[in-house]
Amino acid sequence: MYEEFRTAVNMTAGELEKWLKSQESREVGQKKSQGAESVGHDSGRKIIKLLHTRKGDLTEADEAHMRKVTGYVHRHLAQRPPGDVTETKWRYSLMNWGHDPLRK
Repeated sequence: MYEEFRTAVNMTAGELEKWLKSQESREVGQKKSQGAESVGHDSGRKIIKLLHTRKGDLTEADEAHMRKVTGYVHRHLAQRPPGDVTETKWRYSLMNWGHDPLRK
């Protein structure tokens, strides 16, 4: 599971932290209520914590979130829209989950 998570999350903790502070990051994703933080933005904060956690110190809850992240990234990559995705909500949403689809 850890290796799949590290493959799905291709942004560093620092890159993700910087991204989550951006306006674009806060404008995308599903929100539980008006003005609330999006599910992906919340996940991004959890991912940063996971990236700073040693593999041997991961809890069952951490591993469950890692599975959720991996599943989300794989599902949304399969829904890539046509054309240039550089400034799209699709890309921004994936980046909230720690994956930049433009990264090689």
